[in-house]
Amino acid sequence: MTARILQNPWRLLLAINAAMIVGVFVHKIQLPPYVPYIHLLVDYHFGFIKRALIGAIVALFTDKVPVWLVYALGGVTWLVTLGLYAKLFQKTFGFTAKTLPLFVFIAGSPFFLKNFMHTLGHFDIYGCALAIILLLMPARSLLFVATAALFSIVLVLIHHIHLLMYVPTIITVVVTRHYLADGLKRRNVAFGLVALATVVALFFAAQFLGTMPIPEADFVAYLTTRMVDPSRADLLQFSYIWYQPLAKEISDTWGRLPHNSLGIPVFALLIWLHTPLWRFFANLISGLANEAHRRLVIAALIGVSLAYLVMFAMVFDYSRWISNWAVCMFLILHAVKMLPASKEMLLIPAEDQKTNIFGLIITLIPRVGIVRPF
Repeated sequence: MTARILQNPWRLLLAINAAMIVGVFVHKIQLPPYVPYIHLLVDYHFGFIKRALIGAIVALFTDKVPVWLVYALGGVTWLVTLGLYAKLFQKTFGFTAKTLPLFVFIAGSPFFLKNFMHTLGHFDIYGCALAIILLLMPARSLLFVATAALFSIVLVLIHHIHLLMYVPTIITVVVTRHYLADGLKRRNVAFGLVALATVVALFFAAQFLGTMPIPEADFVAYLTTRMVDPSRADLLQFSYIWYQPLAKEISDTWGRLPHNSLGIPVFALLIWLHTPLWRFFANLISGLANEAHRRLVIAALIGVSLAYLVMFAMVFDYSRWISNWAVCMFLILHAVKMLPASKEMLLIPAEDQKTNIFGLIITLIPRVGIVRPF
């Protein structure tokens, strides 16, 4: 039996991943939720400001925000995302013994669900969840494009950095699922361009007009009134981010670059450990029936990666950015699988020793982190 498990360990690896996620959650709830908690307190009480949509929604239901709500809301969002991704994988590949290695490499990746558990309460996962919904819903009408635009607006209101983090992936999903199937009709293109311009305009409004209009001391005093336990003043130490200009964020990022760049070899190693998955992805692209589709997908991958490169230059949460970049690659993989193919691609082999070793290693890595690796 031991030899059989070592030869085809994928069910065991899936169980280990589940245990890892539980362990990451237990560790997470013991840490102070500095950034996630303050985002639940900030709303539109003083007018339009950046990073305030989630707090404004919370304010509709309660005047006082308990700390445990960070974990409750984040946990529900994580479970919904897990369910959505399971549905997407079922729709795209199906759950069989042959597809199990592919599922382990994606769902069990330290970049994906395990890292979303580590960043529980942060806003990254909302972009992933909404992109998955777009991969699941019908895409034939302009309603699909309008829904994508609405999702992008919501994401920018949650945090304007989503314009670089998940909006490029959403654009890729819209183009591959709607425009490649329905054609570049004048009305469709015009609608899409107007939607894109609206999202970009909202981003600039949030970035340059969404600064808190009152002194920081008054802002903190207001946030204190929304806390169940006002004595937890330590949870408000990140109030400065509603006042910090873009130039200061870039300056801080470049100041930390020499130290944070030490993690780049670790990120490269983690990406390399996903080699069987990237090889499968490359085969999917090369197997597309239409040459124009192949070129567009490659251009989209470059565009999404360039957006993350800009993020690396602006904000120093490198572990989060590289993890979300990988998640975007996973989601685009699903979008590519939905395009017409010239032949059926072979899946990740279930009994290849080298592939099994890679699968075991990524399974045993509990998460990537927020700023620096691990």
